Amino acid sequence: MYFSLITPAEGREREAAQQRLEGPYRDHQWIWQMFPAPAGTARDFLFRRHEVEGLPRYYVVSKRRPESRHKTWQVQVRDYAPQVAAGTRLRFELRANPAVRHSRDGKSSRHDVVMEAKRKMLAERGLSRWADWNDDARPALYSIVQQSCGAWLARRGESLGFAVDADSLVVEAYEQHDEAGRRDLQFTTIDFHGLLTVTDADAFAGALLNGIGPAKAFGCGLLLVRRLG
Repeated sequence: MYFSLITPAEGREREAAQQRLEGPYRDHQWIWQMFPAPAGTARDFLFRRHEVEGLPRYYVVSKRRPESRHKTWQVQVRDYAPQVAAGTRLRFELRANPAVRHSRDGKSSRHDVVMEAKRKMLAERGLSRWADWNDDARPALYSIVQQSCGAWLARRGESLGFAVDADSLVVEAYEQHDEAGRRDLQFTTIDFHGLLTVTDADAFAGALLNGIGPAKAFGCGLLLVRRLG
């Protein structure tokens, strides 16, 4: 496996930034060009876009070594074989698509956990629309996002070998995306950061290599960690 950092080439920052204005779906297609393979080859990389001083940079974990074909960008690559012992505490960042899956009439579909939480609260009060709930008991969107997404990450951590320190957890940047107006490209993103403790070394290594949650093709799921201190 490889861990890569893709940044604008020195002196070509403005040009590079202009090239990457289209959104997560185009980012995915652009990065895929760095992994030439026969038609039909499955995606075998994760990526995360991060803005630094107004300029985009990309973190990529991949099975194959990327080959840059863009003179406006530079790629730094290193081998990546994470081994973190159980009990280790780490700082983490994660952009994810928190969703739950439901089956109805033999068909399975994903649902945004924030919208799911809102629907349940409305059902408990016999309401059909959020706008119809107009008393002081209606929670703020931030509170719903914090609770529903925080609970989603805690559940995922149980099977992926880590426990999140709830007191350190920050949940922010809730955003709904509608790529090119296509229903199959609609998804939600949340940014998490805080502290975690590794509970299962093997499962945690799998999370670092394979990502967390759906929408990985759109820059979600890559868990970035660093040691404390």
